[in-house]
Amino acid sequence: MIASTKPSAPEMEAIAARHPHLLQSSSNKRLKAALIGASLVSYMVFSWWFFSVGHVLANANWGIAGTYLADWISYEIRPDIEIAPDGTMVVSYQRNSPLGANPNPDWVVLEKETVTRTVETPAAAVQAPKPKASSSFSFMAPNAALGGNQGAGRQNAAQTRTEEVVTRALVTYDGSTNIEVAERLVKATHAGETFTMAVDGADTVTPQGPLPRWATQKRPGEKITLSFGLTGWAEVEGDEVSIRNRFFGWANFLFDTNSPFFGKSYGEVASLILSGDRIDPARSNLALAWNNILYNAEWQHLDVWTKLLQTVVMAFVGTLFASLIAFPLCFLAARNITPNLFANQLFKRFFDFLRSVDMFIWALFFTRAFGPGPLAGMSAIFFTDTGTLGKLYSEALENIDDKQREGVKSVGATPLAVQRFGVLPQVLPVFASQALYFWESNTRSATIIGAVGAGGIGLKLWEAMRTNSDWENVAYMVLLILMVVFVFDSISNVCRSRLMGRSAH
Repeated sequence: MIASTKPSAPEMEAIAARHPHLLQSSSNKRLKAALIGASLVSYMVFSWWFFSVGHVLANANWGIAGTYLADWISYEIRPDIEIAPDGTMVVSYQRNSPLGANPNPDWVVLEKETVTRTVETPAAAVQAPKPKASSSFSFMAPNAALGGNQGAGRQNAAQTRTEEVVTRALVTYDGSTNIEVAERLVKATHAGETFTMAVDGADTVTPQGPLPRWATQKRPGEKITLSFGLTGWAEVEGDEVSIRNRFFGWANFLFDTNSPFFGKSYGEVASLILSGDRIDPARSNLALAWNNILYNAEWQHLDVWTKLLQTVVMAFVGTLFASLIAFPLCFLAARNITPNLFANQLFKRFFDFLRSVDMFIWALFFTRAFGPGPLAGMSAIFFTDTGTLGKLYSEALENIDDKQREGVKSVGATPLAVQRFGVLPQVLPVFASQALYFWESNTRSATIIGAVGAGGIGLKLWEAMRTNSDWENVAYMVLLILMVVFVFDSISNVCRSRLMGRSAH
């Protein structure tokens, strides 16, 4: 066994003197690594300063972001409490309320009284007869003789009404949050605190004490916003209290409020479909239920699925045509296949032109040319992918092994046979793999270009986002898009693996 000894300092100096490049190479590598690290740190610091990342993070309204995320998986019931100057109230719900035409939730408790009061209503104005067209000239100003009668015809009339009004309203969000409205006072309780506001029935709201952390008012007298986190929120104005009570889930996902199955449990719906009497004599309950699901006015399932299918077809047709056009043109762009500098440069620059314009820009152009619809989306995908696939295909041809082609050529094969047996077997799996990848990628891209009018589910997604209130519909469409992308990604991976001769993982 040979014992290793560490060289002494003089020996190390002698080695360094004889072979200076050994130590110099090591020091150069360390210096390069240090320079690269310092450059990266400097770039990150510059980016942090240039884009004001710290300022953005410090001033970001994370509460609003959390509310938007909650809107994706929940829905709101929105009763509005209108307050008259005498303190009486009227409660109304939003149009197309998730609770149906006559909402009466148990978390809204109303106390009512029957009152008799006198209300002045404007009487119908008395219209003067129109002058005849053949009337003679007059020195009087137009309608001068009718001035006194018009004023007399607009006198107000007093009416006595007996009606039922709300005098107290209690809205309960959860065990720790509620709002009570009575006698022109609004009391909000949340997180163990009670905050009182006085309203005048017109346009002024006055806080009775300091604002809690969950209440905000920009200027004195203006509306006060109450934020209760995931539970919901409310706005208090001088003549109205707007309630936004949030519930987890997607309301009326299967049946909307116009469906005869609305409000029924799953068991009741199953019983009606299987053994119940026909609701519509013209068709079975199963057909009626399926029709109500497809034409659900709130979720529009059939329209969403149709637009999703349009997106899939746009991606497939656009990628297919791009592959078919790029395939013959790439042989003209490849230097080793077509040894003509002019032809090579012409087709390569053509590919550069097509792919240098983003798919989104092509979509805007074709939407203007063809109008909104899937044709504009397919054309945008076709133009962009023809340039990209043409470049990738020509580069794959330029990197083939010439020995196989020379072997086919040596047996006296024709030029077409040389390409068929000497070139295609090497590049065809690569071509197909790249086309499959672009097909899967374009399924996502077709959603984006649809937002500018190029058809598909992207346009419907953009319409739902613009309302700023239908975020549960946005979540539904995003989930469908994710499912389609996952399925197509799996199919594409399996096909590419088989083409390349590997097993799929």
